[in-house]
Amino acid sequence: MSSSIEPGELFIVSAPSGAGKTSLIAGLLERHSELALSVSDTTRPPRRDEADGHPYHFLDHDGFRRGIERGDYLEHAEVFGNHYGTRREQVESLWTAGRNVLLEIDVQGADQIRQALSNTCAIFILPPSMEALEARLTGRGLDEPEVIERRLKQARTEMQAWTRFDYLVVNDDFDQASRELSAIVTAWPLRTPRQARIHQELIGTLLEEE
Repeated sequence: MSSSIEPGELFIVSAPSGAGKTSLIAGLLERHSELALSVSDTTRPPRRDEADGHPYHFLDHDGFRRGIERGDYLEHAEVFGNHYGTRREQVESLWTAGRNVLLEIDVQGADQIRQALSNTCAIFILPPSMEALEARLTGRGLDEPEVIERRLKQARTEMQAWTRFDYLVVNDDFDQASRELSAIVTAWPLRTPRQARIHQELIGTLLEEE
């Protein structure tokens, strides 16, 4: 990060495809006006009803590779033959605007972010069962059966990473999962090291001996 920027909070939400993280994130952004979603870059083609900037910035492979070479990305990963990445300038611009930043990224990207930024809050979303996950993937109507099977296999691999996250939310009941996510976002800024830094003068005054 640029030394001139005072970082805000950074939240990561990761989940296997079909776990419902996109819907949960949409609800979270409605509840927390201080939170902003950083739009990632990708080389995958837009799906129906998608456009540049929603939900991704769509690049060709050459453009993405040039970004990697310039060091533009805080994190980047390859998933099913396509690249995804978070631009540094995207996160920094949101921090400059006084916003806390939310990243919707996979476990590869989450690992990279946490190695670079130690105060990141990482949240993992689990489905209630593999049967429910398969039903959700099938119900979306976006993928052929062989693609769904590949996504389920990838999901089993990704879910093994849950121990590397700060919080775990099971998306069985959507409203309950939404409340839990909101509670995490509310509580995380109140952690002791951050509060001690912000209220250093107050704490010193309170502990002064008369």
